[in-house]
Amino acid sequence: MKFLVDFFPVLLFFVAYKLFDIYVATGAAIAATMAQIALTWWKTKTVTPMHLVTLGVIVLFGGLTLYLRDEQFIKWKPTVVNWLFGLAFLATHLFGGRTAIERMLGTTFTLPQALWRRLNLSWILFFLFLGAANFLVMTYCDSNTWVNFKLFGMLGLTLLFVVLQSLFLAKHLDETCKDR
Repeated sequence: MKFLVDFFPVLLFFVAYKLFDIYVATGAAIAATMAQIALTWWKTKTVTPMHLVTLGVIVLFGGLTLYLRDEQFIKWKPTVVNWLFGLAFLATHLFGGRTAIERMLGTTFTLPQALWRRLNLSWILFFLFLGAANFLVMTYCDSNTWVNFKLFGMLGLTLLFVVLQSLFLAKHLDETCKDR
């Protein structure tokens, strides 16, 4: 269920784009992101900073897209969001006592600090890569290709990365459990 809620704005953007145009899709994505935050707040009484950053960026870039009738702004949104997340994870990597990934998963897993740092570094690199990939596709491809990449390419890369992270964690959790 959480997966569907998290990807609802992207799915709605894709469907609205295919049925109408990028401007209707942008408005739908803004509304869907607001609904996503409201639903999350209603169910949990909390909203993650990641959701708030995403909301802020989509309202800003989506709003500029609609106001100026320039689709380039909405195309920048995935790059900006991913690079902001990468920078946030980097900041905790360099300056925080605990890395961002440890803060997110530390109540679920117990890992040595060196592994938390490796895991966090992989997320930093992934966010930077995903932002760069979006930038390349938005720069060198047409809007239809970019919309397809936004849904299928970015979602596919994210799922692949999460599976690889799960395999990495499973290997190290097995080692950690054997040490006990």
